[in-house]
Amino acid sequence: MTAPVPHPDSGVALVVCEQLAPRVGELAHNKELVLDAVRRARSERADIVVLPELATSGYMFADLDEARRTAITPDDAFFSDLTRLLAGTRTVVVLGFCEDGGPTLYNSAAVLDADGVRAVYRKTHLWDRETLFFTPGERMAPVVTTAHGRIGVLICYDLEFPEMPRRLATAGADLIAVPTNWPLEEHPAGERPAEIVQAQAAARANGVYIACADRGGTERGQAWTQGSAVVNQYGWLTATATAATRHRAVTDVFLHLSRDKSLSPHNDLLRDRRTDLYAQESPQL
Repeated sequence: MTAPVPHPDSGVALVVCEQLAPRVGELAHNKELVLDAVRRARSERADIVVLPELATSGYMFADLDEARRTAITPDDAFFSDLTRLLAGTRTVVVLGFCEDGGPTLYNSAAVLDADGVRAVYRKTHLWDRETLFFTPGERMAPVVTTAHGRIGVLICYDLEFPEMPRRLATAGADLIAVPTNWPLEEHPAGERPAEIVQAQAAARANGVYIACADRGGTERGQAWTQGSAVVNQYGWLTATATAATRHRAVTDVFLHLSRDKSLSPHNDLLRDRRTDLYAQESPQL
């Protein structure tokens, strides 16, 4: 078996995925909503906080002008306010925001801690009407080294592409944080929403924790899956957001366990890959 690389703390981290309900176009309200969520998580000594996609702007934009009015840059005073809230803690926050990229807009996620904005990722796979407002990012998703482990970042639809979580896993991610806005879709009775099944499959296939923060509320007629969840490195749900949990998924994780990819005494999840074959054309028989 492969020996796990020691975790920076060799301990437990408390993860909170909070299912906020931002109001589309109401930037000031949404900023305060995020700050309140971080204050609440800090009071609970949360280590990793994941908030929804486009948490500062809302999602169902009427037009490009409305989206642009909610756009901010990573230098916005809002991120300085968040950083001040994190002063003296080791808390890491991952949240989605509408990024002002100058002539264009991006559906982005920021990673922050007490040192400020550590990384900004621009969503590379845009869903449906997002293509009317945003430009897809052109850089691969980051893996950020934090006090609690290595955190990769994806946004919503990115998770549907197996190459994305696999790339983060091979880059050393212990946990993948996924701000998301999952539109509510029908699914068979007794089955979990397909998006949660997808997160479970990605976690199992890559041996990493995945923390998804969906959103709540109904926005301009659009209901949401409200599927916030934390999945462990074996693909099992360890926390979900329900009314009983105040629409938050809260759980302890042991991120150093993600670094042991052994499946049996003779198998390793990443070393067993046949990368020599994957670029070959499949025979057409």
